Amino acid sequence: MLAWLGGLILASWVLSYGAEHLSTRFGAKFVGRTLLSVATTLPEIAIVIYAASVGLYEVAIGAGLGSNILMMTLGLALMLIIATTRLSKAPIKRIDVSTFKIDKVFLLVSALVSAILLLDGYNFIDGFVFVGMFVAYVLIAYIEMKREQKISEPAVVKTIEGKSVATPVHILTNKNDMTKAILAFVAGTIGILVAAGPFIDSLQTFSEDIGVSTIVLAVIISPIAGEMPEKISMMILARKGAAGTAIAIANVLGSKILNNSLLLGVAIIAAMYHGGFFTTIPNSELLWFQMMLATSITVVALIPLFKKYIGIRVGIFLVGLYILSIVIQFFAPVEIKPH
Repeated sequence: MLAWLGGLILASWVLSYGAEHLSTRFGAKFVGRTLLSVATTLPEIAIVIYAASVGLYEVAIGAGLGSNILMMTLGLALMLIIATTRLSKAPIKRIDVSTFKIDKVFLLVSALVSAILLLDGYNFIDGFVFVGMFVAYVLIAYIEMKREQKISEPAVVKTIEGKSVATPVHILTNKNDMTKAILAFVAGTIGILVAAGPFIDSLQTFSEDIGVSTIVLAVIISPIAGEMPEKISMMILARKGAAGTAIAIANVLGSKILNNSLLLGVAIIAAMYHGGFFTTIPNSELLWFQMMLATSITVVALIPLFKKYIGIRVGIFLVGLYILSIVIQFFAPVEIKPH
């Protein structure tokens, strides 16, 4: 397990290197929202596809919901703590999140829509809705990227010493640099795909060997394993200063929007493969509990993000929120049956 974890760390470092350099061409937000969020979510997508295709719908949806809880609390908190302390190579005093308005609104809307649609279960129509939401998000992100490239104004952040620093917005003009960035991004993605599967299997086997329950495995352990590439990449980026932090925030918000849209669409498609085109993923006591918890945690975690700046205090608040979510899990229904 430790060997595969080492492989994930190496692949995530290569991926973060490629993402950082691609951001100088396409913008930090666009790369974090789309390319990086998809690449780092691939292991989680694999978990959801496998679970739904064998009829474990609660496990499939629960893994995605658990991921949202984990990354919107502990994941975002770790990134903030690293970026605003000496753990970063270029620590910043506070992070300007005012430019992520679209992401915050999309995340809030997608979380509410996914909860509302679960009331009567998920079917193929809902699958189209979820995929459509993600496509709309990517298109809006692309339009915003093109508009920002025309403006090309650097964002100014405050360092921990109180100095003002502008994040780089230059465009890569050297073809060799661009080629290296693309190759690094592709290599990192492939490395994550190769290492993530064995790591997830080994972690799940270890959890079962020590007697961890299925619900804990589905909602807590699986997200930790599936989100490992994203957490590692995010922490590596946070250590690189303002530019890396911008990519990391875009990655967190973008990947959670992906979970509330594309990932649910994929789960529905996998369920249709298992049970037929008109298969419905039924609402259950377990799913509704997890959906309400994930939606509530997402809304509460988003509240401080609607301010202009966030810092280490928000990080500490989010750690507490994650601990609270774990405590609440003890009151969750525990029965999971294949369909």
